Amino acid sequence: MTDIIAGQAPPSLSVPSEKEKKYDRQLRLWAASGQAALESANVLLVNSGSGTVGVETLKNLVLPGIGKFTIADDATVTEADLGVNFFLDETSLGQSRAQSCTELLVELNPEVQGDWYPRNSEAFNIQNVLGRDDPFTIILYALPIAPEHLEALEAYSRKHKTPLVAIHSAGFYSYFSIRLPGVYPIVDTHPDVTATTDLRLLAPWEELEAFAEDMTKDIDSLDNHEHGHLPFVVILLHFLNVWKASHGGAPPSNYKEKVEFRKMVADATRTNTPEGGEENFEEAVAAVIKTIVPPSLPSAVREVFEYRHNKEVSAQRMNREGFRLTWTQTEAASSFWLIAAALRTFYEKHQCLPVPGGIPDMKAQSSTYIKLQNIYKAKARKDAAEVLDSVRQMPGGESIEPAEVDLFCKNAAFIKLVVPASGGVDQLRSLAQQELVNDETMAKEGLAPFSLLPIYLALRATSHKSTASPDEILASIGHLVPDASDNERVVQAAQEVSRAGGGELHNISAVAGGMVAQETIKIITNQYVPIENTCIFDGIGSRTQVFRL
Repeated sequence: MTDIIAGQAPPSLSVPSEKEKKYDRQLRLWAASGQAALESANVLLVNSGSGTVGVETLKNLVLPGIGKFTIADDATVTEADLGVNFFLDETSLGQSRAQSCTELLVELNPEVQGDWYPRNSEAFNIQNVLGRDDPFTIILYALPIAPEHLEALEAYSRKHKTPLVAIHSAGFYSYFSIRLPGVYPIVDTHPDVTATTDLRLLAPWEELEAFAEDMTKDIDSLDNHEHGHLPFVVILLHFLNVWKASHGGAPPSNYKEKVEFRKMVADATRTNTPEGGEENFEEAVAAVIKTIVPPSLPSAVREVFEYRHNKEVSAQRMNREGFRLTWTQTEAASSFWLIAAALRTFYEKHQCLPVPGGIPDMKAQSSTYIKLQNIYKAKARKDAAEVLDSVRQMPGGESIEPAEVDLFCKNAAFIKLVVPASGGVDQLRSLAQQELVNDETMAKEGLAPFSLLPIYLALRATSHKSTASPDEILASIGHLVPDASDNERVVQAAQEVSRAGGGELHNISAVAGGMVAQETIKIITNQYVPIENTCIFDGIGSRTQVFRL
């Protein structure tokens, strides 16, 4: 195959630290920057009900090493807790549930700091927790929850721009819902490695063209070894020039033309070799459809550009009218938006995004591969430097580190902007009506109903009280979605939630806690793309479904 592995660095002579050994697997997922963010995080869990799903979530945050956590829970441990919470035993009976869970959780990872509230016999007041000097990175709260406590958490979230995650687990059902305090930009989305390759074969720059032309100027006179070690990038650039010469300077633009072009490349393969063919030409043929594409602007990136543009226009209009620009100024001052604005300037000038700089593994001589790799890396550095120069010319841009711009440019095609749903009863009502209609249609066609929204509606009806009769749950749902209370699947969900009586099954809560922890880590590290925004889990059918509510 290849004589060199793409992007391979010399082996490190340093011995991994104990922390690197301990967190080896997760460092591969979110790197040192993500681990640093995790270790500086301060998580609050407001626990209630059976209290199992919240503790299971914390377990999956303590193990990878969050900085600190606080459990706010005014319950004392009872016999019922011992049956549903594996973190409690008989020695915990009669003690503070928050304290008992905290002490056992920190045993899982001594590097994590744990705290609980209330201490001693102090009366429970959520404001005493929220009023602490050290702000919380994210707040998790288990349902059911007292309305006044929820109002306090929402007020804190608005004031401090803190994400909220609601978690509800009862019987075989659970759901969690993420509420972001504003637009949530993500640079390091971790796309599939194969998707990040951008060779720019239809928009080559001078150095790349010169390199390819020099290697293929006497392509027919090359010996079999030289011919068989031409990088497929060089092969495709050469035959693109041949194609353009007979097609008015136009590259292959549709599938039919690409098939013809692919045949042209395949026909140039030498078969008088010991292998009966050439691996590098096979690579070139296989890469035609994927790499012979013009530079484009992904829809997610366009959304970022257009969102930023709309806010600038809005800010200019507000400024002329003499209103305060507090929110827009705060947004514009963030490094993401400054770099995004510079990236848009780059795109408008060049009609393409910066070159990422990576190339795939390929059949080539080691020296040739390194030269080609350096050409792409040099272009990536040049593009990033141009974006950085634009950033430096903006107010506040002088404080942005070059490494941040480099990362942004490397991931430019995959940046993502999560805009929180407007939410509200009207949106939920509309979605519920549509989901129920879809289920009826599927049932008529002999297909099993798919939507898990009835589970959400039933659990939502018990958001502030742990127990309710099926009729009470259906009545609550009926106020939200007229006629839904007559739906068979809604009735079944209401009966199951009522039967659970607010009790949790540890295995269901463990699964839900794992999912919540995963999404929490995405938010804390600002890596990967979190769900938008509500995930429902059916433990009976072993299915999940995500809704934007």
